[in-house]
Amino acid sequence: MGEELDEIRSLAASVADERIAQYAAVVDDEARFPTEGYQALVESQLHAPVIPETYGGVGADALTCAVIAEEIARVCATTQQVSGGNELFSWPLLLGGTAEQHERWLRPIAEGRALGAFALSEPEAGSDIVSMSTRATRVDEGWRIKGTKRWITNGGVADVYVLFAVSDPDARSRGISAFVIERGDAGLTFGTPERKMGLKGSPTTEVYLDNVIVPEDRLIGEPGQGIQLALGTLDRTRTGVAAQAVGIAQGALDVATQYVKQRTQFGQRIADFQGIQFMLADMAVAIRAARLLTHAAAVEIEEEAPTMGASGAAAKLFASDTAMRVTTDAVQLLGGAGYVKDYPVERMMRDAKITQIYEGTNQIQRIVIARDLLSR
Repeated sequence: MGEELDEIRSLAASVADERIAQYAAVVDDEARFPTEGYQALVESQLHAPVIPETYGGVGADALTCAVIAEEIARVCATTQQVSGGNELFSWPLLLGGTAEQHERWLRPIAEGRALGAFALSEPEAGSDIVSMSTRATRVDEGWRIKGTKRWITNGGVADVYVLFAVSDPDARSRGISAFVIERGDAGLTFGTPERKMGLKGSPTTEVYLDNVIVPEDRLIGEPGQGIQLALGTLDRTRTGVAAQAVGIAQGALDVATQYVKQRTQFGQRIADFQGIQFMLADMAVAIRAARLLTHAAAVEIEEEAPTMGASGAAAKLFASDTAMRVTTDAVQLLGGAGYVKDYPVERMMRDAKITQIYEGTNQIQRIVIARDLLSR
């Protein structure tokens, strides 16, 4: 890594260790919004690094964003996930929005005055997004939107949402459009936050649209461009999920390493047993490989390489599986201590699981990778 990237990692690590880590357990225990951690990110300009300088952001590239995500997730995946909602909101606008839309909605996020979200999934349309049923109908005032979105990160807390709806039912994938919805829009309501296994402080709700009327200037890009914007976004943000998974895994390895160096059994540190050393080595190798895959995918995003979608899918697939395996092994290394909340590895294990599921399950990632391979 270059000197500038090293400095960014050092800054993110410092913010994570000094201002976020201390709140991670209570955020998880109380399933509450990570106010302190998110505010620390805002004050450090790490909460939405993808937004260009023109609109008040820092204009970080994909590799820098990945490094930041990893360091924050290393101590609190919930805080990183909340800030990740800003990236999900920003990318459709960056890909298809106008300068006026960027100024209107990206600047408040960059300045910490607003929080973003991305509303794509539905109760009956998860991986199969073309089957979504939310409808957008043209009316004199602009568009009338009706439907339900599900599993929405920052739901009910975010100020602005990029939302996808069917604007031409006969056109299938070419009939989906993207809109900006604001929290104060009449007819917009939210469900009760989901009671999740992990990432408990990251609010996840259903979003209900009861004939929400939005003006024409809320449409992102052209009518029917929604799938292109959604997939273009996911091709980029899956690398962020991979970085999140790497961070969770690294955090678990750090805790496990310190524990085995201090815990004694049979008259010696358990770190001195070869079986324990082999477990740690395997964990470290897997994390290193996942990090390199993630960095490589980030570079392809910046180059807009034709294979960047498959590279992001590969990084997300491998890193999330690594996070699940490493956190499980960390719990094992701590024994009974790993199974209780006195140590953070049980939280990290619960947090790791979702990285195998959201932004496309790992089964979907395999489809993306195989399609890319077979299309060459």
